[in-house]
Amino acid sequence: MYIVVEGEDPGYDIFVNGHALARNEDALEKLALRLGVKPLLEFFSADENSMALLLEEGAGDPEWATTLPPPQWFTPEDGLITICTLHDFLREAPSALGADTTPIVAELEEYERVLRKTAVRNLRWQLAVSWK
Repeated sequence: MYIVVEGEDPGYDIFVNGHALARNEDALEKLALRLGVKPLLEFFSADENSMALLLEEGAGDPEWATTLPPPQWFTPEDGLITICTLHDFLREAPSALGADTTPIVAELEEYERVLRKTAVRNLRWQLAVSWK
């Protein structure tokens, strides 16, 4: 899972390593719901280019790709609520997700850094997924 910021070039590094988050998405979704925040995948959106990449990777249905709704963009503040809530909980409960808790916390910190920069620039964002 990675962050896409609206526009061509936001003027800052948006790279995040979302491998641990993607591997643990089911557990993180349950945790987010238990904590009363939106699960990360609720910030997912795909445009035609993103969907073409997913299909190229062997994920998704080509017919579904033709009926995509317009891409959705989210405020960084909305994303930060989820990111910070998950981060704070996992810092206090380091064994909550087993051995993956530490890499998940590190990735949440990367997401927080990017979303804070996105907020300062009044830009919007969305979550994208790669299966490679």
